[in-house]
Parts: sequence; structure tokens; C-alpha cells
Amino acid sequence: MMMALVFILILSACGQSATNPAKDGEENTAASSDAVGKTSSNSDGSTDTGAGAEDEMVLFQSDAGEVKVPKNPKRIVDLTAFSTGYFVALDAPVVGANSGAMNNKYIKEQLAAQGTTDLGEQAPTPEQLLALKPDLIFVYTGTEGIDKLSQIAPVVQMEYGKRNYKDLMLEMGKLTNREDAAKAWVTQWSAQINELKPKVLAAVGNRTVSILNPYEKGLFVFGHNYGRGGEIIYGEFGLKAPTKAQAEAIDSGTGWASISMEVVPEYAGDIIFTSPWSGDQSDARKVYENTLWKNLPAVKANHVFQLDPSSDTYNDPVSLEGQLKFITDSLLSASK
Repeated sequence: MMMALVFILILSACGQSATNPAKDGEENTAASSDAVGKTSSNSDGSTDTGAGAEDEMVLFQSDAGEVKVPKNPKRIVDLTAFSTGYFVALDAPVVGANSGAMNNKYIKEQLAAQGTTDLGEQAPTPEQLLALKPDLIFVYTGTEGIDKLSQIAPVVQMEYGKRNYKDLMLEMGKLTNREDAAKAWVTQWSAQINELKPKVLAAVGNRTVSILNPYEKGLFVFGHNYGRGGEIIYGEFGLKAPTKAQAEAIDSGTGWASISMEVVPEYAGDIIFTSPWSGDQSDARKVYENTLWKNLPAVKANHVFQLDPSSDTYNDPVSLEGQLKFITDSLLSASK
């Protein structure tokens, strides 16, 4: 067994994939991992063994086919970053997560309280995975080295963006045997939206709203399904973007568009949510100090609101709860 383990360790270096070029920088490292040989159970049969040794195993329909998983996973490693908040919302134990998730202000305290290990932004080492002894590994479809990951624990693959956050929450509830909790969250969230939406619509009226992020070559215009509050602004509240932004970032289904500084007035709404894009090292002041930006009606009216570039990119349930308050307060204040 020892020789086999050493041989697997030597062969187990593998990179990552499943990136999305217009997404936040964390996502470029979200779907990766190395894998090593399966860990053995402790002599007392305790739950810190790989593959959920003492748990009942059940079949789960992942986006890559059926996979046998523990009915009640106790040591989850999430290599996606953007899904970690779902596990947190369901109080499912995460033993390892990417740095992006660990630094998300909406869930970092909960992860710290769980003792979750920060796996960094690159592929975790074989030693890291061995030490964590997961009974479930969660990745995006397209991740390299699935065969090696499956040697240590069952691997569940999900396609990024295939489901809206409510449907994904329900799927995560099935995966973690917490379906009732997932349904309860959806119900509670809908109740919050129903309470706040009339107030927001009355405050905003017919005005348009934009989500604009400066980056190296211009600005990203974000829509309804790319985080940064879009799920709330356009999805739940049903607010409208300027005509071109609506067509290119929302009606197109892409969730984003890239524009140059010269055309920003055509994409800027009466109310703007913005933040530097954390996927590169560009200086956002090139946009914010530009005359075109300063002359935008929203800027002159002081109706520009700064998102958190490290945390508001996420659209998991816990992050959305935090964004809901900020977005609602901002929109209500814009009525004054």
C-alpha cells in the first residue's frame, strides 16, 4: 500500500480548467485540483476517513452523470469558490475551499468557525488533499484530473451557470441531504423580495440601472446572472438597464458585455453600481477620473454606488442576502 501511495503521489500533479474569461479573477482558478490515492479508514471507523466510510452511500445525478456519494457528507472540499456559499447556507461542513471563497466577506467568518482550510488560488497539492481526507469533492464540469480526484473521494461535477441560484440551492440541498433547509431558504428569500420590491419600484420609477466595472481595456457591463447584484437588480426587482446594456448583457443571455470608454454614456443608467474588476491589475481611476465618466448624469447626481470587488462577484445565497440590503438601501437613497 505504501509503494502504491508513493506511485500515485508522483503521478498526481494535474492542472485546472473550466475558466470563464469575463468572470472575476477568482473564477479563473475556481475549477482545479490535484488528486491522490484513496485514504484508509481509522481503526475505530471514525468519520475523518475518505469516501464517507461510515455513511450510507446514495446515487446523485451530477451534470456529468450519476455518482455515488455519502448520504450525509461530513468533509466537503469545494474547488469552485462560487459554490462554497451554498454549503455555508445549508450548514454543510466544508473542510477545504479556494482563496476566493475564503476571502468573501459574506462567508469568511462561517468558514473560519468551521476550521475550513484555505487551498489557495492554484491547484491544491496532493499533500493538502491527503490531509483533509474529504468524503466529497465538488468541482465544475471540465475540471482536469477527475479520475485522480475520484481516487480520494466521490467527485460531483456541476456546470457553471446552468441553473439559477434558486434551482442550484435546491440541487445542493439534495446533494447534502438538506432539502428541507434549501426549500426553506427559497421561501424565505421570496418573502423578502416580495416585501422590498414595491418599495424599490416606487423609489426607482422609470429610471435605468447599470452595473459597470472598469478593467484594463475599458468596462464590463454586467447583467442578470453574473453576480455583482445583477440577480437582484434585474432578476428579482425587474429593473431595466439602458437599451444597449439591456440588449447586449441581459436579453442576449450572456450576462455581460465589454465596451470601450468612448461609448460608456450609451450604457450608463440613471443609477450605477460599480467596482474595479479584480481579474486584472488595471487602475480604475482611468475610468473614474475620465471626463466622460464625470459627466454622466448618475455621477453628477451622486447616484453611483460602490460594490465590493472581492465579495459582490458572488451570487450564492449568503452573498445575495448581504447584497440585498446594500442594493435596497442604495436604490431607496437614490430617490431622495
